[in-house]
Amino acid sequence: MSHPQATKESHGHPGGAGAEKKYLPRLIAWEVTRSCILNCVHCRAAAKFGPYAGELNTEECFRFLDDVKSFSDPIIILTGGEPMMRPDIYDIAKHGTKLGLRMVMAPCGLLVTEELAQKIKDSGVMRVSLSIDGLDAKSHNAFRRVEGAFEGVMKAIENFKKAGLEFQVNTTLTKHNVKDLPKLLEMVIKLGAVAYHPFLLVPTGRGKELADQEIPPEEYESTLKWFYEMRDKSPIQFKPTCAPHYYRIMRQGEKAKGRAVTPESHGLDAMTKGCMGGQSFAFVSHVGKVQICGFLEEEAGDIKREPFSKIWNTSKLFLEMRDLDHYHGKCGICEYRRVCGGCRARAYAISGDYLAAEPFCTYEPVKARK
Repeated sequence: MSHPQATKESHGHPGGAGAEKKYLPRLIAWEVTRSCILNCVHCRAAAKFGPYAGELNTEECFRFLDDVKSFSDPIIILTGGEPMMRPDIYDIAKHGTKLGLRMVMAPCGLLVTEELAQKIKDSGVMRVSLSIDGLDAKSHNAFRRVEGAFEGVMKAIENFKKAGLEFQVNTTLTKHNVKDLPKLLEMVIKLGAVAYHPFLLVPTGRGKELADQEIPPEEYESTLKWFYEMRDKSPIQFKPTCAPHYYRIMRQGEKAKGRAVTPESHGLDAMTKGCMGGQSFAFVSHVGKVQICGFLEEEAGDIKREPFSKIWNTSKLFLEMRDLDHYHGKCGICEYRRVCGGCRARAYAISGDYLAAEPFCTYEPVKARK
């Protein structure tokens, strides 16, 4: 059984003393297939109906889960594409569940009948995530580029409720829908979701065509401040994803209020950080390529050639992600680098350097002001 390499890292307050830490994956997003029934404008994979050659077979999927469990105990996100397009997806979920892994799924919604919702639950899946990108069918379907997509998600929610399976909602935020965020939150709460995790657009895959729809840095900052203000007001978990600056903003806000950020007072928000890629998060593609996240298509390894555990422990890319002091530009000297880290995928998409400074951050570190 192999273990992650121990390195110096602090997960306390910015500037806190370093403590020896072992890196273990807490979340693995696994693209079990790239085939998809939607044609989303922002899709990082530019996924199509397929089929795609070289996808992992059932035995390879089981072997991957066995290896993951041999050294860690992460949440496994079964995603795609559309994971329900794999006939063996229920067997894969059952295998992970039998190993004691927490299995969750991210279906598109259109394929979720009442019967299949129950089948997903019976396979051991603990939560599903569904995307809603607009307040109505017109805005959502335009984003997903398939008629009936909005109605499909709403029907899927009904079916998951009948099955007694909890769900969360995700939204990809762009200029066209960021103004609707308060109403989207209200809608998600009324639908009965347990969590709402909007994503800040990362311009990769088809998303490159939406570069002009990215929220500008100043509005990005003000939007994340609104998230922070709503943190204690929302009756469900509400936080942004692919928005690492949020954890800097949260700490700035709490410091201004004279409050310390601790696990007792802030729960998981005190124990997690912005960009977790290569540190507690990994992405595995439909053909077994390992990446720090789905938005940064820089290969760390291939599970068809070597075990995921070895890639996690020894990959040059993963080790670079853990060496925060050697990030380039202002990210490497920022006092919040251990709780933020900047979006490595966004840095790569814009500069070609995944260690570069986060291009959408407006904050100037203390050391940069001297």
